Amino acid sequence: MLWLDVGLGNCRDCNTGIAHLADYKENKEKVVLTMASSKLKDKVVVITGASAGVGRATAHAFAKQGAKVALLARGVEGLEGAKREVECLGGTALIVPTDVADPAQVEAAAEKVETHFGAIDIWINNAMNSVFSPFQKITPEEFKRVTEVTYLGQVYGTMSALKRMLPRNKGSIILVGSALAYRGIPLQSAYCGAKHGIQGFYDSLRCELLHDKSNIKICMVQLPAMDTTQFGWVLSRLPNKPKPMGKIYRPEVAARGIVYAATHDLREIFIGYPTYKAIIGDKIAYWYADMILARTGFKDQQTDEPKSPDRKNNLWEPVHEDRGIYGGFGKLAHKQSYTLWLTMHGISPILLFWLIITIVLVVVIVIILWQLNI
Repeated sequence: MLWLDVGLGNCRDCNTGIAHLADYKENKEKVVLTMASSKLKDKVVVITGASAGVGRATAHAFAKQGAKVALLARGVEGLEGAKREVECLGGTALIVPTDVADPAQVEAAAEKVETHFGAIDIWINNAMNSVFSPFQKITPEEFKRVTEVTYLGQVYGTMSALKRMLPRNKGSIILVGSALAYRGIPLQSAYCGAKHGIQGFYDSLRCELLHDKSNIKICMVQLPAMDTTQFGWVLSRLPNKPKPMGKIYRPEVAARGIVYAATHDLREIFIGYPTYKAIIGDKIAYWYADMILARTGFKDQQTDEPKSPDRKNNLWEPVHEDRGIYGGFGKLAHKQSYTLWLTMHGISPILLFWLIITIVLVVVIVIILWQLNI
């Protein structure tokens, strides 16, 4: 077993230029990864959307194990901050400014990574964009842009990764999804549509790889609400500041699941109880979810604080600031996912749930029969 410190650890004195990371520096967390550290040392890992949020936290996690991490995103300021942190944490970093909505840029980035580091071992499709707005207030151009970044960005990344991995018949590709890949919510129609698209694309591609008996691993990691920078720079037409809906987790929790997915042959990983609740609940009673979200979905995605009229957004161009990993909801964010812990220890949370239900039903039946003297 390897105890992996996914906090900033030895980066305590690094000059990262990210003031709000201080809230987390004193709260280093340890997690168990069922793998030896040598398994990821010097592995070449590509992460899209690596300048902030989940992508940057994932870069930290791989850096802790000595990986060579290629950081892809548009914002140079955030990429430079991420590079400093990766190197401080023990990894090697390469910055490749890339707009994943452009397949030519993605392909050029993959070429640059292999020229600089060598063969790509792991590709993490994480980049995203969104618009917080009722559907009728989104322009066709905005909807298209979100789709190109969030959905097609993952398609293009997978294409470039497979182009290099298929001839070698090895490698790992991770598609970062969301509970919203199964259950759409109001005010995020473009994002939800893109995540649903990724889910369908993933199912199709996985079947093709299985048909070809390929050794390439592919997994989709479904995330819950995360305390990330997106809530501070996604284009918003809401009157108040946007916020994550439901139970919130720190980005390190997602990073932990992504690293685990990249090193294990799993079809899909759900992170956090809310992800199970949203996905399974929607299959059982979608009508109830519709009713609840129609009543609470607008209010629960906004704080009580009015949106700043000077709010910047990164839909078309990056925000030229290094905002780090977190979105300012640290007091509400959870640092552990017990369902992920079960998954990482070979226990299916779904099977465990049904086992508990079965045991409870059997106990209830036995008690009833005993009281009836049957």
